Amino acid sequence: MSAPLRELTGRVGALCPVAWRSLLRRNQPVRCPVRRMSRSQTVLLGLSWQRRYRKCVLAATCKHRAAGESIRPLEGVRVLDLTRVLAGPFATMILADLGAEVIKVERPGAGDDTRAWGPPFVGSESAYFLSINRNKKSVAVDLKHPRGVQIIQELAGVCDVLVENYLPGKLQQMSLGYDQLSGVNPQLIYCSISGYGQTGPQSQSPGYDSIASAVSGMMHITGPEDGDPVRPGVAMTDLATGLYVHGAVMAALLQRHRTGRGVHIDCNLLSSQVSCLSHIAANYLNAGKEARRWGTAHESIVPYQGFRTKDGHIVVAAGNDQQFIRICQVLQLMELTEEPQYKTNKLRVQNRKQLLHTLSQRFLQEKTADWLRRFKGSGVPVGPINSIQEVFSDPQVKHNDLIQEMNHPTAGRIAIPGPAVRYSSFSPSGPTPPPLIGQHTVQVLRDTLSYSDDLIKTLLECRAVAQNEEP
Repeated sequence: MSAPLRELTGRVGALCPVAWRSLLRRNQPVRCPVRRMSRSQTVLLGLSWQRRYRKCVLAATCKHRAAGESIRPLEGVRVLDLTRVLAGPFATMILADLGAEVIKVERPGAGDDTRAWGPPFVGSESAYFLSINRNKKSVAVDLKHPRGVQIIQELAGVCDVLVENYLPGKLQQMSLGYDQLSGVNPQLIYCSISGYGQTGPQSQSPGYDSIASAVSGMMHITGPEDGDPVRPGVAMTDLATGLYVHGAVMAALLQRHRTGRGVHIDCNLLSSQVSCLSHIAANYLNAGKEARRWGTAHESIVPYQGFRTKDGHIVVAAGNDQQFIRICQVLQLMELTEEPQYKTNKLRVQNRKQLLHTLSQRFLQEKTADWLRRFKGSGVPVGPINSIQEVFSDPQVKHNDLIQEMNHPTAGRIAIPGPAVRYSSFSPSGPTPPPLIGQHTVQVLRDTLSYSDDLIKTLLECRAVAQNEEP
């Protein structure tokens, strides 16, 4: 017996001296020398030992890792993902990138709504779904079937985190609410994502990114100065919420490490976007100043916006007076620095119209690439307004390794945006492709819940679950 295995056996044996192996088997009876237990008590005890066993496995594995081999921070953390569309799947994908085992629960036959959000499709898969579901397992479970609900309850018993985005109260009606599942697993971190929050006058209203973007004021401040409100080109309200969820789950894991108990997290689209209004909100709350649309310009800084060039667009930003002087040097408009109405940013904001007219006329005289060469080394923040094709041709984007390629079982070779953050202590392992609907149903039932083959067959036949049979 190897040293790691001897240590693991000893640690688990100390935790569970009475027939611990049988406790880990979902389909085997558990005998207790102290008193007889009901079937439900037996199941809960077995799930509890499974959680403790996993911790021992992780500890022993980490201790005996080869020197220099990286360990991702969430290895050993299991996440039950009951979300669909964008905010939730984006958050759980980040957790998966950090090493968590993410089990995505989907409706048999239909799956996540975004599987149908196209074109474009890559094979039968939508590019939208592929973009936010790497490194996950998919189980197809019918939550309208009593046995399907029981499966989710048991999975919650062996998971560290549950993330859901149902209408508030819906899962409670199905016996899958926080109060019910925390009784099974007191250490469970249960994160609820909704449109408006778990309580309040709008809590029962459904919410999508565009609706929350409108209600939160985001659309009101987005668009051309003299035009109508505009939806941002990417679902920033959903994405911001996903980032908040990821951070909240990480904080809750740290808190649980200290307290030994789980928590219920309430994260919603409205609060996420309102909190991101930052100085726009502060301007109103402290000065009573209503926001307006500025196109690419900045309300409080001049110049800080996009300009049309001879063949495209460029964005230039003067965050301080010295940068404004450098802009004038590059543009060969040094006379502007001597004008009293442009001496400070406050004065430039007050006199923006004439200043921007002068700058705009100058930028039109050269091509974008020529301006970029002129500004290089000046210390002025500047950049082109790129098309998406130009983004992924950019040398810095390539250097930052922001494109992940992988082989999908039906779509073939696919490419998606990769993780934005890099760490010195570990490197993300090769990504696994987004799963097919129910691709891992049998695997999870067998390996995670220790269901017998006969029981799995029965569940498949009664359509409580489904397994994808595609290669």
